[in-house]
Amino acid sequence: MTGPLSRVYGWEVARRNRRWDRGEGVTRLDRPVVSIGNLSAGGTGKTPMVRWAVGALQESGHRPAVAMRGYKAEPGQPSDEEREHREALPGVPVVARPDRAAGLQDLFATPEGAQVDCVVLDDGFQHRRLARDLDIVLVDASRPPDRDALLPLGYLREPLDSLRRAQACVLTHAELVGPERLADLADLVRTFLPDGSPVAVAEHRWTRLRRVGCSDEPVVWLAGRRVVAVCAIGHPEAFLTGLEQAGAGVAGSLCLPDHDAFGPRTVRRLEAMVESCRPEAVVMTAKDLTKLDSWSRGCPVPVVVPELGMGWRSGEDALRARIAAIL
Repeated sequence: MTGPLSRVYGWEVARRNRRWDRGEGVTRLDRPVVSIGNLSAGGTGKTPMVRWAVGALQESGHRPAVAMRGYKAEPGQPSDEEREHREALPGVPVVARPDRAAGLQDLFATPEGAQVDCVVLDDGFQHRRLARDLDIVLVDASRPPDRDALLPLGYLREPLDSLRRAQACVLTHAELVGPERLADLADLVRTFLPDGSPVAVAEHRWTRLRRVGCSDEPVVWLAGRRVVAVCAIGHPEAFLTGLEQAGAGVAGSLCLPDHDAFGPRTVRRLEAMVESCRPEAVVMTAKDLTKLDSWSRGCPVPVVVPELGMGWRSGEDALRARIAAIL
């Protein structure tokens, strides 16, 4: 499946990759870099995977920093993903600049940055200006790359054979597909990865609910409750599936494009939906709460945010070993 615009996009991707392959314009830091990235646009699970990688590094005695672009940040303001990382990873330095190498070097020149001994790149597979020691690529099992097309016709940022640059792969959203499809997809990605590269399988799993202004609740708190679902993420279907699996009844949903700013008109739509649907709770993602925090505190019904984690089905130990090997 292809089209004229996708072919032009593919030519440009190939041209840029040839440049990076030659090492032109690539900066190498003086400490190890682990990149978490993907082949497709949005919703593969990079955020919980970055947190897992940071946790794995901390458990082994290291002091990582996180580097990201800061996509769609307002001038002088952090992006939604930067705010989310800072809240979820207290004490971990977060650099959010388009030029991540320069941002990290500025960090390393500070007392805080001098203690950093490794870096985790958020959404780093295509950011090849910064050299990395390990590329971990996430593949959304519910949007398999062999059945997709390059942007703008499909979701792919790069063709499937770009996996040859990776040293590990994680198949995510395993909860949305059957075991046979997972096995076929694992076999497929192994044909592109270097020999011995681990292929892990993970599902997105809600571990608990953060209730705004109150104590946390177990996920079972949603069972049987009428809710309004709110999200501006790359894979809203997975969010709605999570609500269904938790036993919630979705009385209304507001699913917006990834990184939507939730402007005044959108907030009025949300308020009208809450008023008309009369839910028992509003459920939104952590990324969206960073933009709706003040609104959520005045909401007439409880606002809850599922905490998203990686539920490993296989391959976690091999992935930890591969990270340990570069350090």
